[in-house]
Amino acid sequence: MRLHVEEHGSGPPTLVLLHGLSANGAVWGPLVERLRPRFAGRILVPDLRGHGRSPHATRYGYGQHAADVAALLAPGAPVHVVGHSMGAAIGLALASGWFGVEVKNVLGFGMKVTWTPEDLARLATLARAPVRWFDTRAEAAERFLRVSGLDKLLAPDSPTVDAGLVAEGGRWRLAAHAATAAAAGPPIEGIVAAARSRVVLACGSEDALVRIDELRRLAPDALELAGLGHNLQVEDPDALVRVIEERLL
Repeated sequence: MRLHVEEHGSGPPTLVLLHGLSANGAVWGPLVERLRPRFAGRILVPDLRGHGRSPHATRYGYGQHAADVAALLAPGAPVHVVGHSMGAAIGLALASGWFGVEVKNVLGFGMKVTWTPEDLARLATLARAPVRWFDTRAEAAERFLRVSGLDKLLAPDSPTVDAGLVAEGGRWRLAAHAATAAAAGPPIEGIVAAARSRVVLACGSEDALVRIDELRRLAPDALELAGLGHNLQVEDPDALVRVIEERLL
């Protein structure tokens, strides 16, 4: 799987930024802008399979995503990973050592830990949903922002929305493949336990998908960022840069 990937800087170490379900790598733009002058290494920002500008696939799972990311990295090179939501679980899977990559540290934030039967049923429904077409870009942008959880956080003309839409024959659809929803879900505890790297977990105090007590059952030193919600990288990229510098690098 050849992913669309943006690369900034050069030389070791490599910092990989992994977006969440239904989003794309452009969501990291504000954080990359702040981090580039302060990070002496290479920053890789992929669109995961089935998202944004990367191709669709027949299979989606943490393992497939981790293998795709591993293919971007040189064997033995030091790697740090920052992942949001589903991207956090993928980063932890990458850190298992199963994919030939030496991950030093993983910072995962906004990662949902507790999944109810209703949650899993919703994921299954999403994964089977047919392509939905829109007559205008504005309608498609509104849908993208809602399903990616970025509503009221990004403008409809932002680069993240541009990367999240496809125009064909005068109509618009979301770039993300609905079947990518099959990659989300448990077993989160097993993925955390399998990571060979140092693991730092975090969430915003207002995150509706995960609570700090859930994260601290997996990582006692998990961080809670006051007043922030699920998308730390968009809501307060400066705060996330501080966490990356203090706890990851």
